[in-house]
Amino acid sequence: MGNTSKNYNIISLNIHGDDEGHLIACQYKSNCPFDIKRVFWIYDTKAMTMRGAHANRNSQFLLVALSGNCKIKVDDGVNQEIFNLNNPYTALYLDKMLWKEMYDFSHNAILLVFSDTLYDKNEYIRDYEAWKKEFTNGKQ
Repeated sequence: MGNTSKNYNIISLNIHGDDEGHLIACQYKSNCPFDIKRVFWIYDTKAMTMRGAHANRNSQFLLVALSGNCKIKVDDGVNQEIFNLNNPYTALYLDKMLWKEMYDFSHNAILLVFSDTLYDKNEYIRDYEAWKKEFTNGKQ
């Protein structure tokens, strides 16, 4: 499932198909490191709009660009890395407490997101400095 030394990594999803079409399955322990409890997607995102800009205390995520492309900036408190998701057979795994920003969506972008938790507004940290402080305190 990719590089597991980081708390985020790219996962290649196996494509099954032939001349008549293709299928990609996502399942726990095969190509998804968690049991999926919630699925949502982001689409029709206006130009110059940033989504995310938060961290989650309890949720892990797997992001896939089903159509079009977008960029994901991931901050783990030490490193910042930008990923360009641009196909339906590459997923980005994000562990808990990572700061994430999704932006530069193409006009036809559909970003599919799997999560291991149900929605809980109280687990979101929407202030970057507050996240850095909480993240740093949790690492000591």
